[in-house]
Amino acid sequence: MLKAAITGVRKAELVQAEMPRARDNWVVVRTTIIPMCTEYKAFTAGIQTAFLGHEAVGVVEEVAQPGRVAVGDHVVVMPLFPCGVCDLCVAGDYIHCEHGVNPAVSTGSPEGAATYAEYVVKQDWLLPRIPDDVSDELAGLALCALGPTMGALERMQVDAFDTVLITGTGPVGLGGVVNASYRGARVLVAEGIPWRADKARELGAAQVFDPADPEIAAQIRQATGWVGVDAALDCSGTVAAERLCIDAVRRRGQVAYVGECDQPLEVRISPDMIRKGISIHGSWHYNLNLYPKIVQVLRNAPNAAKLISHILPFAEVQKALEICASHECAKVLLRAGV
Repeated sequence: MLKAAITGVRKAELVQAEMPRARDNWVVVRTTIIPMCTEYKAFTAGIQTAFLGHEAVGVVEEVAQPGRVAVGDHVVVMPLFPCGVCDLCVAGDYIHCEHGVNPAVSTGSPEGAATYAEYVVKQDWLLPRIPDDVSDELAGLALCALGPTMGALERMQVDAFDTVLITGTGPVGLGGVVNASYRGARVLVAEGIPWRADKARELGAAQVFDPADPEIAAQIRQATGWVGVDAALDCSGTVAAERLCIDAVRRRGQVAYVGECDQPLEVRISPDMIRKGISIHGSWHYNLNLYPKIVQVLRNAPNAAKLISHILPFAEVQKALEICASHECAKVLLRAGV
């Protein structure tokens, strides 16, 4: 089979690899759509690797035993390799599993873990079926495009009575605009890249604020009648935006952090937490039991398809990574088999 590899600074190509193997409840999936996420960071840094990607859509190619899926099923390939038996996995919060398994050990093949490939391997319980009326392209949004913010908005129980601030509108934040708009919420956005700001407006953002403006927190509060937003969701992974979420949220409001960041954030317990009474959440992905709600968004949100800005053949992975690195894109999909 073919898989993608980064071979140097801003250099990527397709290379030959062994086919993965089905074993026990591990299923081989032939990819049809490969959603792109943050792999462009390794691409621009020149981190050489042939194991790229963590999300995919495809068709079940091989099973080793009867199970939850059958050959020919169109499925979403969920990220990571959790244990499947701990309390978190059983409850659907598998993304937080502390006992991940090694697919190479479980299947006896080193291949299949990377999703930038023609074939992948995954436990059958992490392969929710795609309904017949949802295309594989749209299903490509059921992972990192809509997933992280779906989990966060569900946790904060955002609805049509709420005003939501989303900081950072890359593909994940733009997915947040789609999710929050579908719930009927009023959406405010903080974004400094003009292309992304325009895309946020197209997807339903009521107002877009410049994060470089030192008065942005006051501007957001003014836009909410000097009360503050009901919920704030950071998708940028920057300390300044993380802090803005705390400053812009109303008293008794909620903040969720989705964007990855390992830099320290100053939080003052008394003025920020106790006196304001806010709740802060960390959200990585969505509980598996929310998959039917993701499907509802895919089916019914009028702006969902607009979240896909580019679809390229798998053979053009170099060009696709360049597009991702430009930051002038929403969700970029690779079409496998062409």
